[in-house]
Amino acid sequence: MKKSHFIKASLLTSLVGIAISGPALADNPTLKIGFVGVTSGPAAAWGISNQRSMETRADWINEIGGVKIGDKTYDIEIVAFDDQKDPKRAVAGMEKMAQEGIHYVVGPNVDDGAAAVRPVAEQKGIMYFPYAFPKSLYTAPASNAVLGMVANYQSGPAIYKYLMEHKGVKKVAFVAANESDPLSQRDGGVEAAKKLGLDVVSSNVTYQVDTTDFTPVILPVIKSRPDLLVLSGVSPANAPQLIRSARELGYTGLISTETAQDANVLKEGAGDLANGFISVGGASTPELASDTMREFVKRYTKKYGEYNDESNTKVYALEYIIATLQADPDAIDDVQDFQETMDTFEAPNPYMVGNAKLKYVGDTSFGQKRQLSVPLVVNVYKDGKFETLFVAQVD
Repeated sequence: MKKSHFIKASLLTSLVGIAISGPALADNPTLKIGFVGVTSGPAAAWGISNQRSMETRADWINEIGGVKIGDKTYDIEIVAFDDQKDPKRAVAGMEKMAQEGIHYVVGPNVDDGAAAVRPVAEQKGIMYFPYAFPKSLYTAPASNAVLGMVANYQSGPAIYKYLMEHKGVKKVAFVAANESDPLSQRDGGVEAAKKLGLDVVSSNVTYQVDTTDFTPVILPVIKSRPDLLVLSGVSPANAPQLIRSARELGYTGLISTETAQDANVLKEGAGDLANGFISVGGASTPELASDTMREFVKRYTKKYGEYNDESNTKVYALEYIIATLQADPDAIDDVQDFQETMDTFEAPNPYMVGNAKLKYVGDTSFGQKRQLSVPLVVNVYKDGKFETLFVAQVD
């Protein structure tokens, strides 16, 4: 029989939720948590926000004395590996984690990498937390992957429905890079749009990721006169180029994506032409953010000189790993214990105000709890920063 796990708020400190107070102890054992993801190339912003979030949180935990799991207090060490968005390197990174005895890894960031590392993770006893959307990663018999964010097939319908109801959108067009991730997201978006009754006027236009002139790519799409142009699975580097091309060709309709973006990259690459661009944001807003979230943002910004809104989501993976280990300390060396604990796990969410909880979801999408529960925050870009368009929750 599985135990019910709930960490009472009284057991957690008011500041960070999981760390104990007091000076750091030199002889604390070290708990290594891995990161395998993309921190170079066009999609670098996705992985950089992961790594920086993990390192900021780990530094904070260690600064105040470590984190108590069972009868031991641990310092946290982040072991990072840049997979360069290459599935072969992702496998090498996961093998490196296994060699170091690491059982919990955040990443990879893309579909190919997340699928490629599955055999290593399952053979070596590693739970990994990808930011990749194939349902096969999270549906039985798969067991070791936990989706770290809201998937495009969960966010897409929510965005399209909102724009239908509030902006009168009736016709939609899709454009995607000629890679498995964007193409998969495009296909999911097209299916969702049709189910909602939208008229899909274009969905077969693709581009190479190293494209520098997007005018020939965008021109036939906007000739179909969509109310909404969806940039499926677009990387932070390509988004401003596509937006600029569409606007300079005279397109005045809405533009959206289900991938997270970087406001600084949009500002530098598209400027005011990016105003109105809709994307999935980090899992927080000023109204939702707790004092702990605000402190996290402050520490992150001080450490790196800037902040990426996407880190409002990326902060959660490490938090879930540690809180679940606190609920079942035996899981430190046994991922099967971790998996059993996930089914009934619940703990206070330190990053949101009110009575929000950390819990695993996914029964609706995957038939088992293999997803972190984080808010779906949809943003609109305006004058160099993101503003909240709406907030929703998925199961």
